Amino acid sequence: MTAKETVKAICEALREKKAQGMQVLQVERLTELTEYFVICSATSTTQVKALADNVEWRLKYDHETLVHHTEGYESAQWMLLDYGSVVVHIFMPEARKFYNLENLWKDGTPIPLADLGIEEE
Repeated sequence: MTAKETVKAICEALREKKAQGMQVLQVERLTELTEYFVICSATSTTQVKALADNVEWRLKYDHETLVHHTEGYESAQWMLLDYGSVVVHIFMPEARKFYNLENLWKDGTPIPLADLGIEEE
């Protein structure tokens, strides 16, 4: 899968479990760590885990793509899923506001979900 196809699959999996405020940033010209960030929020720690679990399940079983590394499953205030070319950040609203990744990486290029073939809500 290309990085963009991975982003689309991740966004679709997040959408299935009602992720909020989903944003995609292309950051490949800013860092060598990854090409894209997918950032979203959840309404509870249970939903944070459900979102992460669904992304992992969908990518593993639908696309034969395994996550390289995860962080934050225990506290579920901010979970990170590292797929190499795509890093997923799932936040509780307070943590998302505190870390403000969208501002920290404001030089990244926002990718509208419509450009990935996903209807915006």
